[in-house]
Amino acid sequence: MGFLKKFFNNVFEENRVGAHSSSFEMLADEDLEAHLNIDKYDNFLLTDAIRPSYDVQIKPRQAYRHDVYQDEATQSNVPVLMASASRTKLFDVFLQLLRPLGSNVDVVLETSHNLGADGHEDLYREHIDVPVLISILCEYEDLLMNDGCTGVAVLNPNTPQEVQFDEHKLLIVYGSPLETYEHILERNGVPCDDDVKFITEAEHVHSSCERYKRQFEELKTRLGMDVAYS
Repeated sequence: MGFLKKFFNNVFEENRVGAHSSSFEMLADEDLEAHLNIDKYDNFLLTDAIRPSYDVQIKPRQAYRHDVYQDEATQSNVPVLMASASRTKLFDVFLQLLRPLGSNVDVVLETSHNLGADGHEDLYREHIDVPVLISILCEYEDLLMNDGCTGVAVLNPNTPQEVQFDEHKLLIVYGSPLETYEHILERNGVPCDDDVKFITEAEHVHSSCERYKRQFEELKTRLGMDVAYS
């Protein structure tokens, strides 16, 4: 059964309104399996972590756009870059985006294993040297790339700037200035298109498995994360 054998949790509900039905409803198993095994759209390759809706409401493609995050705590607007990169360069671009943060950072692991469609848990580790962090993350590249229930954020609270590699395998940069991060994306063939839409903005499914859940626990231990952050 391949991809279908992995449990895929929560067809994304936030964009469903009223009586709108899921594109996955009433599908035969073979049709669902065929869709979940599609990992290439034009020249864009998806990781195993996520798939778009059966009717492909938004076709994944490589690009980044500018956005704004409204910080309710400070009542301020934070500049944001959101990017989608093909899997052949995704992890490498993520690691490159960490360099401008400085030599010592904080890291957050996000998990939605066993927490359902609307829940996730954040685990926080302060003060880790970037080379050490990158070494550990590289050991768990498969988990970070292909588990739809694992995300990681790296931040420098003194800047403040943050680079997030989320559960959907989007790259998100918060803070200012952003020019250095834009140059990294463009140098890696990720162009700016402020009209780009990401598959998270329509119905989609996440995939995970017990192996990734175990690896997440290992990664949590390697990073010295024993308690949740709130």
